[in-house]
Amino acid sequence: MSKKERVIKCPTCGAENKGTAPRCASCGATVEELKPVHSEERERERRYQQEGFSMLWLVVSLIVQGVLTGAVIVALPKAIDLLDFEGYNGMLLAIPVWTIGGMLMGLISPGKTFIEPVVAALIVAVPTVFYLYTGQTVRTMPWFMYAIMAAIGLMFTLIGAYLGERIQIGPPPKPAD
Repeated sequence: MSKKERVIKCPTCGAENKGTAPRCASCGATVEELKPVHSEERERERRYQQEGFSMLWLVVSLIVQGVLTGAVIVALPKAIDLLDFEGYNGMLLAIPVWTIGGMLMGLISPGKTFIEPVVAALIVAVPTVFYLYTGQTVRTMPWFMYAIMAAIGLMFTLIGAYLGERIQIGPPPKPAD
């Protein structure tokens, strides 16, 4: 019985090659190009990249963002009469609420999730903007300012998710000198 020969898959064209082949039989890439690259620099770069989109974490993010936004923007002013988060004040408060929601998701998610909290904040932002725009009486703003402030809130959600991931992962490894 012969020993099973090692097979290398070409990263350029996807063809399978013998482990001893000097070049890819399909596209001609050299053996050096066929070997997987494992460098410390590449691993450090990969450390902070999103691994994929997760519907589960989108739903969790949506629940977190929805509960936080509903509690602070809608329920808190109804519970405490002195608080009135309509119009401009409501949008100014929504931005840190979404940032904190993104940070919470970055802290609790097992993988690198940056996109899910932002998509959840976008979904929550639509009814929040509608609620604040239709309920404004004294502190009024034009509708496009709500859209601009919601976009700023989405950017801050991304920053919060990134900060949460950085806190969860810990400091980056020291580069080898």
